[in-house]
Amino acid sequence: MEAEAIKKLEQNLNDSFATIVQLLLNSKGRVIVTGIGKSAIIANKIVATLNSTGTPSMFMHAADAVHGDLGMIQKNDSVICISKSGNTPEIKVLVPLLKQSGNILIALVGNTSSYLAEQSNYVLDSTVEMEACPNNLAPTTSTTAQLAMGDALAVALLHCRDFTSEDFARFHPGGALGKRLYLKVSDISQNNALPQVSPNENIRSVLLEITTKRLGAVAVLENGNLVGMITDGDIRRMMERDDDIGLLKAKDIMNPNPKTIENKELAINALEAIRENNISQILVTENGKYAGVVHLHDLLKEGII
Repeated sequence: MEAEAIKKLEQNLNDSFATIVQLLLNSKGRVIVTGIGKSAIIANKIVATLNSTGTPSMFMHAADAVHGDLGMIQKNDSVICISKSGNTPEIKVLVPLLKQSGNILIALVGNTSSYLAEQSNYVLDSTVEMEACPNNLAPTTSTTAQLAMGDALAVALLHCRDFTSEDFARFHPGGALGKRLYLKVSDISQNNALPQVSPNENIRSVLLEITTKRLGAVAVLENGNLVGMITDGDIRRMMERDDDIGLLKAKDIMNPNPKTIENKELAINALEAIRENNISQILVTENGKYAGVVHLHDLLKEGII
């Protein structure tokens, strides 16, 4: 029932919706979202989504508004009032006060003939046929419709602002989500050692370099240029294959075409390359020159997986 209600909301996205988007886009103030009961909970979520996508917003509880919280509304703010019926006592007290202050009032309402709808400057129609509750009482379908309409508004504004993933990262710097959007390969590789050997170094030297640098791999450099890579897996496979390893050199077992990534790339891209190629490490380059190693464990530690 809730899914069907959301589908039917498409029919309610008319010129009024487009006008509201344009109004909020050009507004010099914030968006104040208010409601009571379950609608207040939806209002809080809509505020969070608007803020995180570049539209400054604040929540105001409809009941608290008439006890001092009206003071948070400034001259250029627009107010979205959420209500299923549009006729609750709190709404009827609040609406005249909002109109008196001269703020634009937008009704997100499930009854377009209600007091709230008739008194508002604009209406977002979130009408549903009935609640999913078997008694048609508990706010279920109606709050889902309100939430979907709020998301539609936020995403429309996001598109109009040309809001990019870089913008999103500025508002979500914490946690795994933020790290996926801003953490660079260099931020990780700079904390690691720089394992390297020359092509003619013996297997003992290769093993020591892999062991002491603790990254499970070593880059092979010739005259400062990256020519290959050896992993601890390469060493194990060599020992299984060859009985006499004493005369082998780094160049004899190295992979001459190792996977690399530029240090300016996002760390999430390094993770995707590691997964795609079924490897544990990837070499880091800076302007084509060897600059370090990123290990799968580094990405796990950063929590971006």
